[in-house]
Amino acid sequence: MSEQYDIIVIGGGQAGLATGYYLRRTGLSYLILDAETLAGGAWRHTWNSLNLFSPAGYSSLPGWPMPPSNGTGFPTRDEVLDYLTKYEARYTLPIKRPERVTAVRKVAQGFSVESDRAQYTARAVVSATGTWSRPFIPAYVGRNLYSGLQVHSASYRNSDPFVGQRVLVIGGGNSGAQILAEVSQVADAKWVTLHDPLFLPDDVDGRVLFERASARILGKDLTMPQGGLGDIVMVPPVREARARGVLTTVRPFTRFTPDGVVWADGSETAVDAVIWCTGFGPNLGHLAPLNVIGADGRVELTGQQAVKMPGLWLTGYGNWVGAAAATLIGAGRIARHMVPEIVQALAASNA
Repeated sequence: MSEQYDIIVIGGGQAGLATGYYLRRTGLSYLILDAETLAGGAWRHTWNSLNLFSPAGYSSLPGWPMPPSNGTGFPTRDEVLDYLTKYEARYTLPIKRPERVTAVRKVAQGFSVESDRAQYTARAVVSATGTWSRPFIPAYVGRNLYSGLQVHSASYRNSDPFVGQRVLVIGGGNSGAQILAEVSQVADAKWVTLHDPLFLPDDVDGRVLFERASARILGKDLTMPQGGLGDIVMVPPVREARARGVLTTVRPFTRFTPDGVVWADGSETAVDAVIWCTGFGPNLGHLAPLNVIGADGRVELTGQQAVKMPGLWLTGYGNWVGAAAATLIGAGRIARHMVPEIVQALAASNA
């Protein structure tokens, strides 16, 4: 016999917790299923020295502000993990872990949610599995022949494996900047980007970027200055790298060799390791039985609800789901308007 709920939330990271916060007010029965062994979602898999690029007060989930950082004003990975752990305990959110959802299927009662431990029935499903487990690495000629170490930022923890080596850090976002700043302290590191990164003024942080990105996506203020969530925030480690003169980039190489890379001018460079800071794709494999995933790997939505599958809602995957959906504050804002829509839809189905 499967357990029955009004709503199953798949994923216990920041988007799942924000959704749970608002669901607890509805009186509906709900359960959060999380594949991780402990609280924190994707934050458990980030590199050790990571800094948020927003201050604590602007990196919070609904209901309870993140405590001020003890260091630079930009919370560290460990501070975020501590906050998320205490957050789910504070609101006694009903979370089962570790429990990995393998399939969601349409049934007469709504949806069958199958995990590696149990089976559930729900009238509605919120998919909030994020992107961490789907790292993206672009296609390069010869990449499979290259004999050096290749690590995606999803697996990078610290600079220890790269001491004294020749390293390429590939990718022009904030992860590339922060990892380059760290690795360049112990290695001969080059930063490879498609174009020159945009370095924001030292006094511009994630608060400003979030508002700019939200305004453009929502079409509210098209005169707002440019700058988005992919631009480089000058957190202290990046400012330190700038002071050392290493925050420079080169354009991409054309192909790999067994020992390194070949550049556009035909010159070759021996490389010991490559760190890919090239982003992620949405983790949606559990939705495959519903036949809602498009050729682009995404689900067509109206708001957060799947167009082809009413009752299925998505949050936390990126801007295609909602403005700044993959950020702490964005997850809360989306949940705030998504949950009432779910409640309304379930009430209408009972009418």
